[in-house]
Amino acid sequence: MGSPIRILHVVVNMNRGGAETLIMNLYRNINKSKVQFDFLTCKPGVFDDEISKMGGKVHRIPYISDVGHFKYIRELDRFFSINNNYKIVHSHIDKMSGLVLRSAKKAGITIRISHSHNTQSEGGIAARTYKWFTGKLIIPNSTNFFACSNYAAKWLFNEKSSSAKILKNGIEPDTFNFSNKVRKQFKEELKLADNTFVLGHVGRFAEQKNHTFLIDVFADLCKENNNSILLLIGDGPLRKDIEEKVRNLNLEKRVMFLGIRSDINRILQGLDIFVFPSLHEGLPVSLIEAQGAGLPCLISDRISPEVDIGRNLVDYASIEDKAKWVNKIRNIASTPFLRTSVNDSLVAQGYDISATANHIEDFYLKISG
Repeated sequence: MGSPIRILHVVVNMNRGGAETLIMNLYRNINKSKVQFDFLTCKPGVFDDEISKMGGKVHRIPYISDVGHFKYIRELDRFFSINNNYKIVHSHIDKMSGLVLRSAKKAGITIRISHSHNTQSEGGIAARTYKWFTGKLIIPNSTNFFACSNYAAKWLFNEKSSSAKILKNGIEPDTFNFSNKVRKQFKEELKLADNTFVLGHVGRFAEQKNHTFLIDVFADLCKENNNSILLLIGDGPLRKDIEEKVRNLNLEKRVMFLGIRSDINRILQGLDIFVFPSLHEGLPVSLIEAQGAGLPCLISDRISPEVDIGRNLVDYASIEDKAKWVNKIRNIASTPFLRTSVNDSLVAQGYDISATANHIEDFYLKISG
């Protein structure tokens, strides 16, 4: 048997974001004697060591915000001219994929995949305008299109969205299955009483995730419910701002910042509700994980209905209506709820990562043949 085909995945860094978590889930589940993953990144990431242990290489070039437009393009061109032995480049950086795939095309790399994980660009007007221009390069320089949802495909690929393959953000269902034993252990670790109502959110501290709204909702809830606590998992540029907001509202004892965690599956067991008021999303893997743990989820009405696995765990509310969020959370807190396994639904809806990994592995092998 020959060497495995090596796929170059392009990301900013391999930290615990939604796209990166999906890529690592795929990587752990593919047959590495047939397919190997390498990475082109700009910054160190928490998964770098695990990637190396699984046989992957992590290449690094400077990021555009550090070196500017022209130097970044020169770095891309130089990288691909040296590493033009890759048959497949799979880029996950939304509109910025246009620049990456143009350089890959120049270097003669035959398969160039653009993968959409979102439905809106981050940043201010200048950044979004720049990304709009770079996004124009995606269609002429991509050979294949992937997206996590139909919304995400329409946003990035426009008139080509119908030709995009939808790749479900799969998880390992067994690792998220509800366990009362783990729930008790986790609550003991955090010194939470059995009757404490625990809200939780997983996501980086960035404008998209709408933490400031979530804190306002929680503050209103606390006025009438002094038995609730909010766990925030993640890190990011706005964390200090949110910590300050929590202090200003005298909620320091009611909001816990848990940082970046590798045991999300355990944390979800200890929650009573998963709250997710994002301004925009592709198809968040964290919501699949929360449903995988049998958790009620209250989420923004800006999120695609494709995220619902059909077990009556997802409820939507407008992020224009704070009172509605408070009421819905209050109702969930006062209604007895039995957590059950949803593995059958995850598998039926295509969210079992082993099936997703088989699908992408077959795709890579077929297209490179």
